[in-house]
Amino acid sequence: MSAPPYKEPENLKARIKESYDAIAPEYNAWTIAHSPVRLEYLDRLIALLRPAPSDLASPDGPSPAPLRILELGCGAGLPVTGRLLQELAPVHVTGNDISTSQLDMARQSLGVHGEKVADGVTTKVDWVESDMMTLSFPDATFDAVLGMYSVIHLPREEQAEIIKRIAQWLKPGTGYFLANFAENPMPGIVMKNWLHEKGWMFWSGWGVDGTEAKLADAGLEKVISKVEPDSVDKSNFHWVVARKPAAT
Repeated sequence: MSAPPYKEPENLKARIKESYDAIAPEYNAWTIAHSPVRLEYLDRLIALLRPAPSDLASPDGPSPAPLRILELGCGAGLPVTGRLLQELAPVHVTGNDISTSQLDMARQSLGVHGEKVADGVTTKVDWVESDMMTLSFPDATFDAVLGMYSVIHLPREEQAEIIKRIAQWLKPGTGYFLANFAENPMPGIVMKNWLHEKGWMFWSGWGVDGTEAKLADAGLEKVISKVEPDSVDKSNFHWVVARKPAAT
């Protein structure tokens, strides 16, 4: 007897938002305490983005243009957004999340909209509350786009679509995409009490081969593609760093 066809849960995005609003304090404490893999890959990205000494402006010359970074699913901004702001200044980070509670906590931790100037170095962070699928930016806007433990909350077809959009948003030749995905193909799974009694949550994925195919279809070149064990979740995730090739 064949299994019934997969059916996406009703009100998926609203339910994810409601869950993250409810579990934000517990989730953020868990995240900060258990972030070794995400920080390892973040540091790899920072190394790729950090300008070489020869690219830095002279003391008497104009300041270098800020890096532009989009973080999808930024949560409360710690530890990832905070490290981007600290390590890559001058930088302009756009932090996107679907959860009102998470972004309220991010503003408390890292500041409201606007620029901060310290010792002549500028950082800027903008917080954008929305489903990431509603975002729109001009082509070649960003030096990097991140989606740590966030893109996997989208239905699979939306994952394929957001990868295409990210490829358009990245700067040719210098733009990077960092994200983690499901190791194995899965149309969609639901946990009703993830981390909390109100932690209803959804994930899906194409698996390693399927995700790599979606990246290639979008015109992104693989820099890193590795399955890493997650000691906290007792799961494996497919970590990817991909580059937007230079225009020909």
